Amino acid sequence: MRIVVFGATGTIGAPLVERLARDHDVVGVSRREQPPADGVRWARADASDAESVARVLEGADVAYYLVHSLGAADFASEDLKAAETTARAAEAAGIEQLVYLGGLGDDSDDLSPHLRSRRETGERLASTSVPVTTLRAAIVVGRGSAAFETIVSLVDRLPAMVTPRWVSTRTQPVALDDVVAYLAGVCGRDEAFGEGFDVGGPEVMTYREMMERIARVRAKRPVIVEVPFLTPYLSSLWLHVVTPVKADVARPLIEGLRNETVAGDERIRDLIPLELTPFDEAARRALGDR
Repeated sequence: MRIVVFGATGTIGAPLVERLARDHDVVGVSRREQPPADGVRWARADASDAESVARVLEGADVAYYLVHSLGAADFASEDLKAAETTARAAEAAGIEQLVYLGGLGDDSDDLSPHLRSRRETGERLASTSVPVTTLRAAIVVGRGSAAFETIVSLVDRLPAMVTPRWVSTRTQPVALDDVVAYLAGVCGRDEAFGEGFDVGGPEVMTYREMMERIARVRAKRPVIVEVPFLTPYLSSLWLHVVTPVKADVARPLIEGLRNETVAGDERIRDLIPLELTPFDEAARRALGDR
């Protein structure tokens, strides 16, 4: 099959392209020119530009949508525009399946702007006749994942942390390799057309527990003190000071941490049997020799 991957240079897109290229004709889409790569053809397009999207989708069977505008002043509006443009172009091109990676917890009534945007993006992608397969994941444990890199930086740089209540929120982190395996696994699967699947790792934990376990991997023992008055806005500024993540990216991420992100069903594990990576092992892989 010919597969087009939007967001092909991102944390998830890059390894996904490499995996898909083992069995398929893959076109990686980026807004910037990319160097040649074995088994992958690169194309330049902006998901908000109908003409360029139509051009890269020509002759394709399946398209992956891994685009987001987090960090932009009006990321929600930009994401909706890009999703609608891509959905309409996919319908016109006769695409058989759109695959989208959203966020766990986006079915809550009390959504953060970031998670609400993820849900609305998925709904906009599904607004045409093209079947959409949505995978919803919590924090992805891998190098380059903004949320994971933020937590690692906190553990590395602060021997003692004063943290807001969100550190007690439950989440189900999933290894980058496992997310890529699930994304690749739904490609062209009739059973996945028009379906949404929760994707989580083998363990449920709080963000505090995640910090403590990363600290053990890093041979550190930070002191974590929870307080009720550190607002999401102050949290994002605080993160901007002590982590590489910019405040305009950190703030919507941190606001989303108040929403529990735990898989509600495990149907994906029946469709794609996979031995899930334990959190500590995933963290070690992500941290490498750092």
